Amino acid sequence: MSNTKYIFVTGGVTSSLGKGIIAASLAKLLQAQDFKVTIQKFDPYINVDPGTLNPYEHGECFVTEDGAETDLDLGHYERFLNVKTSQANNVTTGRIYQSVIEKERRGEFLGKTVQVIPHITNEIKERMQLLGESGEYDIVITEIGGTVGDIESLPYIESVRQLIWDLGKENALVIHLTLIPYLAAAGELKTKPTQHSVKTLMESGISADIIVCRTEHELSADLREKLALFCNVKSEAIIQSIDVDTIYDVPLKMRDEGLDKVVLEKLKLAPKQPLDLTSWNLFLEKFKNPKHSIKIGLVGKYVELQDSYKSILESLIHAGAVTETEIEVVSIHSEHLESGAVAKQLEGLHGLIVAPGFGERGIEGKISAIAHARAHKLPFFGICLGMQMAVIEYARNQVGISKANSTEMDTACQDAVIDLMESQKSIVKKGGTMRLGAWDCELKPNSKAAIAYQKVSISERHRHRYEFNNDYVDRIFDENFVIAGTNPDTGLVEIVEYNDHPWFVGVQFHPEYKSTVSDPHPLFVAFVNASLAQKAKK
Repeated sequence: MSNTKYIFVTGGVTSSLGKGIIAASLAKLLQAQDFKVTIQKFDPYINVDPGTLNPYEHGECFVTEDGAETDLDLGHYERFLNVKTSQANNVTTGRIYQSVIEKERRGEFLGKTVQVIPHITNEIKERMQLLGESGEYDIVITEIGGTVGDIESLPYIESVRQLIWDLGKENALVIHLTLIPYLAAAGELKTKPTQHSVKTLMESGISADIIVCRTEHELSADLREKLALFCNVKSEAIIQSIDVDTIYDVPLKMRDEGLDKVVLEKLKLAPKQPLDLTSWNLFLEKFKNPKHSIKIGLVGKYVELQDSYKSILESLIHAGAVTETEIEVVSIHSEHLESGAVAKQLEGLHGLIVAPGFGERGIEGKISAIAHARAHKLPFFGICLGMQMAVIEYARNQVGISKANSTEMDTACQDAVIDLMESQKSIVKKGGTMRLGAWDCELKPNSKAAIAYQKVSISERHRHRYEFNNDYVDRIFDENFVIAGTNPDTGLVEIVEYNDHPWFVGVQFHPEYKSTVSDPHPLFVAFVNASLAQKAKK
């Protein structure tokens, strides 16, 4: 029998209140008291994973070390805790039903009628306890996606109700996150939406132990008392979550509100050590008091929605803090880059990132931006598709392969310098079939990448179907444009660099997935330092 304690985070009133940030902040506070903590996300949509979802629909798709395509909240969990997540940390309704149907097809239910209760709820409960039963963790925090009252969320809420009954109140608790809206016309905060949300939760058989209230204004003592009375909790269990400048302030706000103390008290746990947020505070101190400032252009196809490039933006925050640099990110839609006016559109930048993406839209804009960065010695960082476009740009403009392209953009292109990976050519299904997860890479000694990493053997996470076509190695690469990293097993080109340049690096992998508050990614740090040097030179 495992001694793991379970915390469930539910949401009410509206979506996008920040359950993931609250869960990650609580986990950080518990981790800072020497508890081993992990967080998992249960999503009510029927997709098996977010890998096939449009970034406009769902934000970025985060990838774990073991190759799971997951919700972007898992990125927050890793960035806050510096602990790797896995397949087990993100479960969707699609995956639950898929598993139950497979069991039914194998005859595991002995001819019984398969129903939501008990079969679906049993499957959910098994998944909820999977990480806890490993014996690795003292506390498992489970975030339930969506809002209470949604038809999609009902099986999860019922599973939580059953699990609390199974585990006992000292081993499990529920945190309910709600909104306290401010009505400007009346000049007051309104508690009624929260009351209704808590009532809806109670109708499902669950009493919230702690209520976290998202708000734009301070909650008065009277308002807290009123909420406590109506929502059947003690006033110290009414936690204010006021809007802050950065998500990295939230753990400190939760500490000031005493969230971790209430949680430990309810779970009958004593802190293993005094709360130690020294390194977190140092990060925030540097982040909030920069000594330098730079402008970085982010060229992408989905820049209208910030969450599409969430991990890249957070990686820049981590690199900015460690270098004490304020980074202004200028979002540039690749479709709006006109070949004749690129210089003007990129004016004033100290560095350029060309972001990942899929499909042909906006490709020529990316190539034009890369050509400008290479010719004008503007520090350049190409990620996944960005690296592939750097290869195409060099092939076209320097080597003279004018028809160079990727078969992703033009299936019948004359010179496919970027082509579908051999292992992908027979694959028809889209979901979960890309090259995913951590793969090894050997670096060329003294390359910009090797200098950044301070080693020559690395492992990075991937998410792609297309790669550099090795048939073109001898035609494209020369003493200036070089292969700086390859996969030792497959020979795939992982990193390209342009030598006659202060800092020009393209990577086939996604370094942004591994950057955390306590361990900023070395390539992002090197890129920021190169951009600082560019500004100083100007």
